[in-house]
Amino acid sequence: MMKNSTIIGIILGLVAVLVGMTLKGAALSNLLNPAAYMIIVLGTIASVMIAFPMSELSKVGKLFKIAFKEQPLMPREELIESFMEWASITRREGLLALEAKVEDIEDTFLRNGMRMIIDGNDQDFVRDVLLEDISATEDRHKAGALIFTQAGTYAPTLGVLGAVVGLIGALGHMDDMETLAHSIAGAFIATLLGIFTGYVLWHPLANKLKRLSKKEVQLRLMMVEGLLSIQSGVSTIAINQKLSVFLTPTERAAMREKEAGAGEKA
Repeated sequence: MMKNSTIIGIILGLVAVLVGMTLKGAALSNLLNPAAYMIIVLGTIASVMIAFPMSELSKVGKLFKIAFKEQPLMPREELIESFMEWASITRREGLLALEAKVEDIEDTFLRNGMRMIIDGNDQDFVRDVLLEDISATEDRHKAGALIFTQAGTYAPTLGVLGAVVGLIGALGHMDDMETLAHSIAGAFIATLLGIFTGYVLWHPLANKLKRLSKKEVQLRLMMVEGLLSIQSGVSTIAINQKLSVFLTPTERAAMREKEAGAGEKA
């Protein structure tokens, strides 16, 4: 079963336009307009290249990969269970006992944070470093999403430019009404492509990247609270209550049911 909403959305967008054109009696052959593709695709690329430095544009391929294949994030319920386990170990044996767990942590941010608290750094220092890391990550994500946002702004405007260019060419066929009609129809293909790519591709992709970034930032903030709670020596119950605020009501209910089931088995 296909689970990636980006691919599904693009397919549905193409179906909507192609079927809609057919139902309206517009020939799909009108889409075979090289000049329109040249103005929209190449024009959008040129505009984006003018607007952003190459250091940021070089990451576009990675951004596409993220949008089409969402990066796996640690489930929040699993993260809470891990923090409860670590809190229990800390209260029994001390922070140094967590050294055996550090290398098993896959998430780089969480692993670095764990090392910082094991090394005995001041709590305010740990918080500041981790929050600065999150802020820097958030800024990078915003810069990446902005590339697609701007592409979505440029493409529809270039579509108008393409239509104007097409109409200029069409006016050269005033003596042949049939050719004039075909030329006018072709002139608006650039507008169609500009609006489609802008509002069905670029803007939605920018929004997808922003949403994924927000999810990652929320998860990292959750990690910060968990790490600082362990460093403070709070109980497993307290850390569960503190981190549960990051869950949705449905997730909290499911976690309570899971804990109740585990308690009955015990």
